[in-house]
Amino acid sequence: MHVDYNCEEIDMGDLYEAIAERADQMRQHLTDRAIEDADFRQQLISDPKAVIADEFGVELPESLTIVVHQNDANTFHLSLPAGPKLSEEQLEMIASRAIFCT
Repeated sequence: MHVDYNCEEIDMGDLYEAIAERADQMRQHLTDRAIEDADFRQQLISDPKAVIADEFGVELPESLTIVVHQNDANTFHLSLPAGPKLSEEQLEMIASRAIFCT
């Protein structure tokens, strides 16, 4: 399956990989900033959607839930992906380039 994106034909496998890579970069940025800045960390924990929207200049859908977990000496959080299929809303975000905004 191919998607016409910005006048270019993109393989869906490449698109999924690009999304995963961008998400990893964003997650690393947030983690690094939270380690360096205690106020930012607290804001990220208390209102992650607002912080992410502000930090990356993106508008996040109301239906999206973001939960920030902190590991400690006795707790480790493992996050599993939803699966290989994207929802219509996720495809719309990609089409509107929201996922690639910096």
